[in-house]
Amino acid sequence: MKKVILGLSALCMVAFTSCKDDAASKIKTENIAAAADRDANAGDFAVLTLDKTEHDFGTIANGTPVETIFKYTNTGNSMLVVSDIKSTCGCTVPTNYTKEVQPGETGEFTVKFNGKGNGKTTKSLTMITNTEKGQLPVKITAYIEADPNAAAKQAVKPAGTANINPLATDNGAAAAPRKYSTQPGHEGHNHD
Repeated sequence: MKKVILGLSALCMVAFTSCKDDAASKIKTENIAAAADRDANAGDFAVLTLDKTEHDFGTIANGTPVETIFKYTNTGNSMLVVSDIKSTCGCTVPTNYTKEVQPGETGEFTVKFNGKGNGKTTKSLTMITNTEKGQLPVKITAYIEADPNAAAKQAVKPAGTANINPLATDNGAAAAPRKYSTQPGHEGHNHD
């Protein structure tokens, strides 16, 4: 058994010592220059500067679509890449955004908001970029006025008539409680 272990040890020593060529002779000088350049620029992120981080639409009528444009400038030394702009709600839609912005250049995106609900509302959007933070939030706000014709639109029913919903499974039995969203950014939206 000792002979087997001794033989394997000798074989391993021969294998490891045969790979011991001069490692410094294998390094190429052009690779050293490329690595030094890469390391020097490793912390050189694109810098995104917005013209505004929040837009207030003021007071709008319920159901009125509005839109605004956010402009941004690449104030860094690297190419700015905007990979996505996400919204917290389907009523706030970011469109037409500039995906690549050279240093010193300006890009923009449009935000369309379908103002439904009642009262003060705030919606958030998140820009996904190659900046050091990676994500940048922007907000839109509005005060949505109640529709003054909402009461007139509801027909007055004669006494003794019932609401029958052909799609309901309980046919007017105990009404289910109204569901309100607790998700951030969904204020003013009910989800029945």
